[in-house]
Amino acid sequence: MKKLFLLFLCIPYFAFAQKTTILKGTVKNKEKQPIENVSVKFGNTGTTTDENGNYSVRIPFKEEITIIFRHVSYKTFTKKLTATSRNSIRFSPILSLKTEKLKEVVVKDRRKEAQGITKIDVNKAKNIVGPNAGVENVLMTLPGVNNNNELSTQYNVRGGNFDENLVYVNGIEVYRPFLIRSGQQEGLSFINSNMVQNINFSAGGFQAKYGDKLSSVLDITYRKPTEIATTVDASLLGASATFEGGFLDNKLSVLTGIRYRDNSLFVNSKQIETNFRPRFTDLQSYISYDFSNQLTLSYLSNFSLNNYDYQPISRRTRFGTIADPLELIVFYQGKEENNYFTLFNALSADYKVNDNLSFRTTVSSYNTQEEEYYDVLASYNLGEVDANIGSQDFGEVDFSEGIGSQLNHARNDLDALINNVQIRGTYKKDRIQWDFGVKYQNEDIRERIREWEVIDSLGFSVRPPNHAGNNQPYEPFEGPITPFQNIREDNKVQINRISGFVQINERLFWNDNEVWYNFGIRAQNWTVSSNGNNSKSQLIISPRAQFAIKPNWARDMLFRFSGGWYSQPPSYRELKDFNGKINVDVKAQKSIHLVTGMDYSFNLWERPFKLTTELYFKDLSNVNAYSVDNVRIRYRADNITTAYAHGLDVRLNGEFVPGSESWVSLGYLKTEENINNRGNIARPSDQRIKFGILFQDYVPNLPNLKAYLNLVYNTGVPGGAPAYSDVYQFQERLRDYKRADLGVSYVFTDANKQYQTGFLSKFKELTAGLELFNMFDIQNAITNTWVRDVYSKTQFGIPNFMTGRVLNFKVSMKF
Repeated sequence: MKKLFLLFLCIPYFAFAQKTTILKGTVKNKEKQPIENVSVKFGNTGTTTDENGNYSVRIPFKEEITIIFRHVSYKTFTKKLTATSRNSIRFSPILSLKTEKLKEVVVKDRRKEAQGITKIDVNKAKNIVGPNAGVENVLMTLPGVNNNNELSTQYNVRGGNFDENLVYVNGIEVYRPFLIRSGQQEGLSFINSNMVQNINFSAGGFQAKYGDKLSSVLDITYRKPTEIATTVDASLLGASATFEGGFLDNKLSVLTGIRYRDNSLFVNSKQIETNFRPRFTDLQSYISYDFSNQLTLSYLSNFSLNNYDYQPISRRTRFGTIADPLELIVFYQGKEENNYFTLFNALSADYKVNDNLSFRTTVSSYNTQEEEYYDVLASYNLGEVDANIGSQDFGEVDFSEGIGSQLNHARNDLDALINNVQIRGTYKKDRIQWDFGVKYQNEDIRERIREWEVIDSLGFSVRPPNHAGNNQPYEPFEGPITPFQNIREDNKVQINRISGFVQINERLFWNDNEVWYNFGIRAQNWTVSSNGNNSKSQLIISPRAQFAIKPNWARDMLFRFSGGWYSQPPSYRELKDFNGKINVDVKAQKSIHLVTGMDYSFNLWERPFKLTTELYFKDLSNVNAYSVDNVRIRYRADNITTAYAHGLDVRLNGEFVPGSESWVSLGYLKTEENINNRGNIARPSDQRIKFGILFQDYVPNLPNLKAYLNLVYNTGVPGGAPAYSDVYQFQERLRDYKRADLGVSYVFTDANKQYQTGFLSKFKELTAGLELFNMFDIQNAITNTWVRDVYSKTQFGIPNFMTGRVLNFKVSMKF
């Protein structure tokens, strides 16, 4: 009887199912971003898209209908459909923004701007031209962000160094390798730009929910795909492939990308002749499964392998002035073999208790195994070049000022394992939002350092400075040859950290003025142990605040203020001094940070523009002074330095060309440090003037032919100092950094231009183009090589030039 009753209940369902089918899809804009709250309707039936642009609605079977997609900010889209199959139908339209003027006031979401966060268009990260095209390359065009090394993805922000930047992917902090010395060894960035959905960047004054660093935050979100697609990119520099798809009625989303890169094209354009095989491989996956509307489980993994085989042959560098030119000629023997293996895994669970309360728990593990092996003998001749135009030897070296050689040896191994678990929560009530969290992290680093350098000048071995016992030529010296530098250390370091934060956000109205405020506080406690030495437990407290107001003016302006007491507990690199020894008692660097800014949005030539300005000041104490050699940072590990930084950042972005956003940025920075009360000198990151342009254009009668121009000008930074020298005596700067990269591409097909027949019908997207790097072939220097003059006993800083002009071909396709 019960079975018969159930059968009668199911008859209407089966009858209805036979007469209908499911229509579903994803509604996006021309920038391929999902659109939320789009009305999807036919007749009296309809639905709306969710936050990911997805919709699902039942339509009649074998009956023509007209389905309408409506949104207040986009043009209405209509489509006639007839379901000819009982299987679900997928239709994903592209909506175009409305271009007509509206008399009503358009309400904008200004939360990111109020927080001092720059939101970067994902398409720019994919299309921008540069040797390391991607998210970091876009950052280089922003004011306050500097980098003079086109082979590196590292960057300095407002006077800080590479180690002072926070990078998050889906709320999980990621790390850079420990032993990397040069940009050409660095390989691929952790961030795969083909997997990115959102890019948010803060150059300072960021909230307490972010970690304990002094300079900046780059917050990346990987997307959750809803449709199956494969994207393939290929060029003379390497290739990548990305697979994405939504399965099990879009409960399961899979996003996987593999990348391969070979930088030989760039290195072969430098002044050093080499046999070079730099190979970088990277595999990433982001998998997410929705168990219910309340529980989602996500998994993020990364595997990377960098093999760096380097065999220098010769080098010829001419420098100096027109009246007094010099030339360095070097012949090399030996080679360098470095390997960097990295494995990263993170598992996250998001649980939504109700509409007001949600939690995220994350467990992650990062392991890096690095080998740095080299034996390189360099024999050099530093000579004066004949500058007499009438001379038969014009342009030739006619007098040698320095002759010698140096042998560099290393057998360095490092194994680092970083494990952490964190719980974060969000509670919303009315217009107030509370964020809170706690995190435990254990760092286990083991490093074996065997590194020495022998310097020979005119047949005599150069001993370390202040080395007693040599009274030649009056007394014969019978002691052993002592390396100029010699480091032999075995470090076993354990760091345990417990950190937490709580912050409150609110949006309200003060009279007719819109106001945002944020107040939060962070705390971290940590201990360090190394080879039997244990540090005392150290604690830092970091209060931070933000305030923004949008006055009820006719002009669209926003004013914001932020600041706080920021602290940076030492990482393993900061615990290690120049000689490789660990100081377990290194304290956290501290900074009082103040930022004030303004955003002014306006229309020019009937197109949107925005002018952003920020004025900032940092007062730093307990500073751990450092030196920079390419991308290698070496710390003093003593906290005896104070410093300051102040500057002004200005950025104008908008549609200089209709439909294409471009920007111009200008930054001024001054940062100095006082080491042990000896007086202020420029810090290694003291880059006074920064000017950048990111410009996009297209041919009016041929809009699928597009051009991308990336221009950067930076004034020179301090050129560093030789080993064992006094940095106060070496304050010469490198030459100004000037670079222009141009890219031209043609879009054969994309979301706005589809083919039903022929070869192009097989592609969802197909683009091909050419890239010209360093188009003016400007010689930019990143560091100095120091060579001794045997007569004056002085040392010359000989610039190490970066890459020259390089032409690259690339193609991108999506199936």
